[in-house]
Amino acid sequence: MVDQDSLNRIELTQKWLSRNNQLALLAMTQDNFLAAAREQVSRFGPQRVGVILGTSTSSIGRTEEAYCHLSDTDEFTAEYMQPEINTPHSTGAFIANHLGITGPAITISTACSSSAKAFASGARWLEAGLVDSVIIGGVDTLCLSVIYGFNSLQLVSSEACKPFDQHRTGISLGEAGGFAILSKDSKNAQAILLGYGESTDAWHMSTPHPEGLGAKLSMQQALDRAACETYDIDYINLHGTGTRANDDIEGLACKTLFADALADTYVSATKGLTGHTLGAAGITEAILAIESINTGIVPGTTNTTNPETVMHEHLLLTSTEAAIGKVMTNSFGFGGNNCTLIFGDAGE
Repeated sequence: MVDQDSLNRIELTQKWLSRNNQLALLAMTQDNFLAAAREQVSRFGPQRVGVILGTSTSSIGRTEEAYCHLSDTDEFTAEYMQPEINTPHSTGAFIANHLGITGPAITISTACSSSAKAFASGARWLEAGLVDSVIIGGVDTLCLSVIYGFNSLQLVSSEACKPFDQHRTGISLGEAGGFAILSKDSKNAQAILLGYGESTDAWHMSTPHPEGLGAKLSMQQALDRAACETYDIDYINLHGTGTRANDDIEGLACKTLFADALADTYVSATKGLTGHTLGAAGITEAILAIESINTGIVPGTTNTTNPETVMHEHLLLTSTEAAIGKVMTNSFGFGGNNCTLIFGDAGE
């Protein structure tokens, strides 16, 4: 959970006030990102910079508050009359407004793959010449709709999640915000987006295809776009939610697609460290993937001690040091909304 005291120190005008937007601004103030984003706007012009924000909840929490404080005539009170907040595009619009960006701005909400798909859409915008730079983000704060929804599906664990563990009991819900800049200008880049893949299972509202067809297609597309073979990937950051079905199917898909190449590939799931941050999971794990390239530290699968059969030979349990040149990260959302990203060393 994000520290509420930290969010309370983020002051916004009433027009944009919501917990999700407060977290977005808090995240942008980390690691000098706000200055870097403003430099892009200054260099290319506000109309040539875009915003793509991934989220699952946006500012639903604020809207829930509004309904809990209706007037005597069952209308929103003045405090909650916020047209820019009571919309799924709230956080994307807030970021564009805060940075003075007048280029295209969209919000993607495809459950847990949302902010991974932001990278894919940003790459297409650059390829099409629509913009010169894209602010990529993912922000999600918890609200009652999410908490009760996941509980109704009996997916929330009573303990810290154990991805791919034989005794796993579900997800640990988390909150997060993260940002990146995607640009054709590779100067000072921390990594290169080599490829992306996207697919939709259209199999079930919350369960992936039992043979992992969509997951495999997403990974294969990313490999093809990156002009990579499976043995070129040094590290796979798994989606690894800690739920029975998702881990089984992702493990099967990886083992089928990578086959013998898995023996020489580091594989881990990191939601034991972060919790499942839903619409922010894609960018959270993209950042971890990029950090593995830049620091030479591959994160282990925290909390997991007894890996399940399909991945037990390959799952990295303890963080280790290694030279990582190319890393694949998976984000698989409800409804089979799948996205895979491949990042490479900017120095190569």
